[in-house]
Amino acid sequence: MREIGKQTMQEESTFLDQFASQFSRINRELGKILDTKVSLIEEVGSYSLLGGGKRLRPLFFILSCQLCNYHESDMYPLSAIFECLHAASLLHDDVVDNASIRRGRSSANRIWGNPVAVLVGDFLFSKSSRMAVEKKHIEFLKILADTATRMTEGQMLELTNTHNWNITRREYMGIITSKTACLISAACASGGIVARAKQAYVQSLKNFGLNMGIAFQIVDDVFDYTSTVEKTGKPIGSDLREGKITLPLIYTLTYLEKGERGRLEHLFKNGNASEKDYVRITELVQDNGAINKCRKDAQDYVNLAGTYLSPFPDSPVKESLLKLNQFIVDRSY
Repeated sequence: MREIGKQTMQEESTFLDQFASQFSRINRELGKILDTKVSLIEEVGSYSLLGGGKRLRPLFFILSCQLCNYHESDMYPLSAIFECLHAASLLHDDVVDNASIRRGRSSANRIWGNPVAVLVGDFLFSKSSRMAVEKKHIEFLKILADTATRMTEGQMLELTNTHNWNITRREYMGIITSKTACLISAACASGGIVARAKQAYVQSLKNFGLNMGIAFQIVDDVFDYTSTVEKTGKPIGSDLREGKITLPLIYTLTYLEKGERGRLEHLFKNGNASEKDYVRITELVQDNGAINKCRKDAQDYVNLAGTYLSPFPDSPVKESLLKLNQFIVDRSY
């Protein structure tokens, strides 16, 4: 297994450069979405939608279309739907979490306030729905509607498990599957749907994206205990500060003595934890093998994801998807 974080940010940028033409066309389409008479929506929308991000979700959609031999010009406008849904969910997440940093800079809710952030998120969701309706494809509309519903359910599950130090791995997996993986899954499956591919191919793409999406979120949660704000865009330990008990900590808690676990739980749940306590938790996570266990889990999901592309004939597009799949766990941000 290749070690997560082994690549430097420069190497990762070079890897993604091969998709520069796709990213450029995606960004042009995203710019069109912010055509509105309300200047504040355009300002906040530009900051949130155009101000960063890898654009992987629209790229997965485009490559999935091409894998199914669909090359029509509407691929790029439709791909923007998935970035809009992602950006809208981040705006809402930051309000729910009372987050102050997103992608290495002040979050939209920190600058403009929670009401504005929520409304711009609603605007992006509405724009996504409008673009989907214009496609006039019932199955495409259905998967997008189901995905938006599941993402909301995932956010609610995460909220109701705030500071739940008894959360299980299974419950955690349910949260990240709904909140993160289902959108990546939908982007891949929708490529097959738009291409009117056989149902078996659509299901394969859906499973590919789902497992890749689970790996993506596990890696993100590892970064919360191992990376820096310069790489991930948020300070180390920010999930725990927001009361999120993610997989690295779930694994760590199984190694702690009952008394130590109870002491730490009491401190963090009651808001009495000091910076020294946060450092202590981070060191515990880093030193007891939990990180390597999470890395192995992520690699296992990536390996499983790759098997779902086996029904498709070998091609440069398939190779690109497989490389992006591995990139999910090799990245350092």
